[in-house]
Amino acid sequence: MRSFDVIVIGGGHAGCEAACAAARMGAAVALVTHKIETIGEMSCNPAIGGLGKGHLVREIDALDGVMGQVADKAGIQFRMLNRRKGPAVWGPRAQADRALYRCHMQETVLGYPGLTVVAAAVEDLVIAQAGAARTAAGVVLADGDVLKAGAVVLTTGTFLRGVIHIGERQHAAGRIGEAPAVGLARAVERLGFAMGRLKTGTPPRLDGRSIDWAACARQDGDDPPMPFSFLTSAIATPQVPCHVTWTNAAAHELIRSNLHRSPIYAGAISGPGPRYCPSIEDKVVRFADKARHQIFLEPEGLDDPVVYPNGISTSLPEGVQRDFLATIVGLEKAVMLRPGYAIEYDFVDPRELTPGLETR
Repeated sequence: MRSFDVIVIGGGHAGCEAACAAARMGAAVALVTHKIETIGEMSCNPAIGGLGKGHLVREIDALDGVMGQVADKAGIQFRMLNRRKGPAVWGPRAQADRALYRCHMQETVLGYPGLTVVAAAVEDLVIAQAGAARTAAGVVLADGDVLKAGAVVLTTGTFLRGVIHIGERQHAAGRIGEAPAVGLARAVERLGFAMGRLKTGTPPRLDGRSIDWAACARQDGDDPPMPFSFLTSAIATPQVPCHVTWTNAAAHELIRSNLHRSPIYAGAISGPGPRYCPSIEDKVVRFADKARHQIFLEPEGLDDPVVYPNGISTSLPEGVQRDFLATIVGLEKAVMLRPGYAIEYDFVDPRELTPGLETR
């Protein structure tokens, strides 16, 4: 039975930062994640920062975190948003090469002093009880192995009992192509924490070779690009443009006529979605006075033809998504490589945490 000071569950953005932070403080840390190959995986848009979020990346960097430095190595377009206002509310943002970001984050985590990576699924929590007090004492892995620890950090993202919705179809998943964390969700539930369901979504992925780029507005990054990290002297990765197109009346009418097939409006999803990132269905319904909505066509990598159409997150049926894309200028002949989807998952009510982010 192996023992650690801290166990971090999950190898996404939060998990990598938590594990590295604990190791920097001198703790013996285990980062437990389903697969080493998906450490640093950018599940949705391969971008770092933005309004509000860019401030967080800078603050993490000031605390000696790793995200800013990795983003600087993987960023293929840097833009400072909100420049029309004062510097206090500027928002640094970088479009990242998905493969480069994953590669550099894995290199950082796997080589971090005091940090051990364990490729496994966590199925249960070990709880120590002393009178009325309960403390986390370790985790139980899918193969029955037990890891002991003085503290356990959960950074599970969308994996707790995750369910993907595409139109009328749904299946259990933590993200596309990966299994959900069902046992861990049940373990948290058994402890009596207040839990709920949340929803988020992602747009379809497009083949950039099938897009009519000349019909779209080109959007270049800043020159010179401004790094996230105070330790980065200059950006060395090649920079590329993004492009912009817009939805239109025909697209909006197609969406309205198929709302009954959207799991959000059909009642198949109970969890609320993020306010700052509404689906295209929500935009058409909630902002009915808008004649069009922007779509940012963002490349997912320097050597990757996949394009992320930011702004049209959707869970409509696959066929409706194809018809919708065909109404958009520049995307009339676009090949959809993967449909957009919504994912619903468990979360623990943040009011279950103390100001120090420990469970009560």
